[in-house]
Parts: sequence; C-alpha cells; structure tokens
Amino acid sequence: MIFGLFRNRKHNQAIMKRQYDALTTVSRDPVFFLDYDVPDTVMGRFEMVSIVMILFFRRTRKSDTSGQELAQEIVDAFFQDLDHAIRELGIGDPAVPKRMKKFAGMFYGRLESYAKALDEGDAAALAAALARNIHPGKSDAPDMRALADYMIEAEAILAAEPEDSLATGTMRFPAPGKKGA
Repeated sequence: MIFGLFRNRKHNQAIMKRQYDALTTVSRDPVFFLDYDVPDTVMGRFEMVSIVMILFFRRTRKSDTSGQELAQEIVDAFFQDLDHAIRELGIGDPAVPKRMKKFAGMFYGRLESYAKALDEGDAAALAAALARNIHPGKSDAPDMRALADYMIEAEAILAAEPEDSLATGTMRFPAPGKKGA
C-alpha cells in the first residue's frame, strides 16, 4: 500500500507537469505578441503567463478538491520557474526574495483586478486594466480590447471543459485568434 502512495504522487506530478507545460505553451503563442500588442519582453512574457494562469486558476476554483490542488501545484511551479528565471538574469541571492515578493504582489493584484472585470463581463474595464499592467506609465498604450475579448471568450470555453480534463491534466486552453479575424 505504501508503494501505491509513491506511484500516485509521481502520477500527480506528471499530470501537473503536462498541464503546466500546456499552459505555458499557450502563453507563448506569437499571436499575443504580434497581434495583441503584448511586448515580447521579459515583462510581457510574465504578463502573458500570469493571464493564462489566472484564467486557469479561475476555472479550477469551481472544481472539486483535486482540481484546486492541481491549480495550487501549478501556481507553485509558476513561481519556482519565476525564481529560476530571476536567478538566470543575474539577480543575486540576497535580492531574489524581494523580487519574488514583488512578482507575487503583481500576480495577485492582477488576479484581483482581472477577476472583477471578468465577473462583470466588462471588456472595457478588463482592457483598461490590461493596458495599465502591460504598458505601465504609457498614456498612449495600445488598445487591449482584443486581449480582453480573448480572455472573456477563453474563460467561457474553459468553463465548459469537463472535470475529467482537469483530473488528467489535459484541459485544452483556447488559442488566440488574430486581431480582427
């Protein structure tokens, strides 16, 4: 029986990795950077991974316990990757915790502001929040309505995903379409 526990944990890790890889792959879709006005920079990539993680997190909040546990494992993996990326950029060990705290605050702040707009189905408010976060300090930030529309559509599609796809780490995340297409 004890060996079954180890096998199960290894199986759960495989499910988490499969789903996490699928989520990060979606976040790197060139359409976001070429057509949705997300800058192809370290911060732009952080923004896109955050958006995909937030949409996934929102889907799993209505899931059973195992889906919520998977979501927590995926968010933990996201922050581990972020920690690793910060270190690869040459940030010294003493500064990493401070940077991680800042990124965590940014992530959870985005979760809160995007959730409010998504809950209300307010694409204009969501586009404004996206513009503030993706293009901070720019008074002439690009219109983020296409990305906001994508997020609203993606959330509706994800809501229809069966619990089985969460349990197996095979939940399909909708790919973005080209602006105006």
